Amino acid sequence: MFPFHGVDFMEIDSLLSDEEKLVRQTVREFVDNEVLLHIEEWNREGKFPMHLVPQMAELGFYGANMEGYGCAGMSNVDYGLIMQELERGDSGLRSFVSVQGALVMYPIKEYGSEEQKEKWLPPLQQGKAIGCFGLTEPDFGSNPGGMRTRAVKDGAHYVLNGEKAWITSGTIADVAVVWARTDEGFRGFLVEKGTPGYTAEDIKGKWSLRASVTSSLSLQDVRVPASNMFPKALGLKPALSCLTQARYGIGWGAIGAAMACYNESLEYAKIRKQWDDKPIASHQLIQAKFADMITEITKAQLLALQVGRLKDKGRADFAHVSMLKRNNVKIALDVARAARDILGANGVADEYPIFRHMCNLESVFTYEGTDNMHTLIIGERVTGIPAYK
Repeated sequence: MFPFHGVDFMEIDSLLSDEEKLVRQTVREFVDNEVLLHIEEWNREGKFPMHLVPQMAELGFYGANMEGYGCAGMSNVDYGLIMQELERGDSGLRSFVSVQGALVMYPIKEYGSEEQKEKWLPPLQQGKAIGCFGLTEPDFGSNPGGMRTRAVKDGAHYVLNGEKAWITSGTIADVAVVWARTDEGFRGFLVEKGTPGYTAEDIKGKWSLRASVTSSLSLQDVRVPASNMFPKALGLKPALSCLTQARYGIGWGAIGAAMACYNESLEYAKIRKQWDDKPIASHQLIQAKFADMITEITKAQLLALQVGRLKDKGRADFAHVSMLKRNNVKIALDVARAARDILGANGVADEYPIFRHMCNLESVFTYEGTDNMHTLIIGERVTGIPAYK
């Protein structure tokens, strides 16, 4: 693996504050020292590095762009840079942090009662508790409105029945944010580990996100107190707002994966010799690939930074985030594939990180809204016509 010194063709660093660059450098050093030396082993074994959970808490990664309850209160650009550097290490690591903050802590903070906030936000921020987000079902991914999980009121309790699938951190979570149908509409519930009828199982046989825990959840007559329901969340809009938070981080994270693949293939091409003992980096076709890669990475960096600045001003909405997620994941996957091609046969060996990133990005391309769904969201915004209905 070649050392990483950053990717900045267009002097984008000049657009960052000293604080933002310090945040990025802190996470970059963490990834270099704690992740990259071992990630291929974890990926081979399908093992999530649980020992990093408290370290990432100490660095303030969980709910980094939230205020109060021990959260770091960073800007959204700071948060994006954290996601970028974590995914330069591995998409699974970024997914864990993203779920913990954007999909678990965020809905508790925005839609929960004060009791729920006091109980869960400090331990989640400190890494003493782990959360997961249960929206997707085996038969309903892009159409969450079709969910079958139900919650029926029974006195001072709700009884939940249903299945959730492709849930990051499911089997290691102390609490699950579960969305279900009720007589009054969709509601969010906090379901604690150990509640009778609630079980989680790891999904095996993944070729992607192998260093991440991915699970299915089963709820069979799970009885939870009515006080475990989010009082401020009714309908699908609150659940979708959580996804918008997560998608924002993904848009930054994908840049990190693209940077890793670009850097690795560039350094390789400079030393790999072929045809008249010249490095393959001197060949026109190889240079054309690098020109495309660095151009798309630069465009992705500028898009992420602008959405981050808008978000810090309270002016970024879900369609902006859809463009960010759609564009940046797509170009990251294209960069990974081009980098794999440059390495030839070596591109499929885990001596290099490219194939791992490429496989991970196939999942990132699909989750938190597929590429096609984000295409339709942008299409609706510019035409005013919802083509998906």
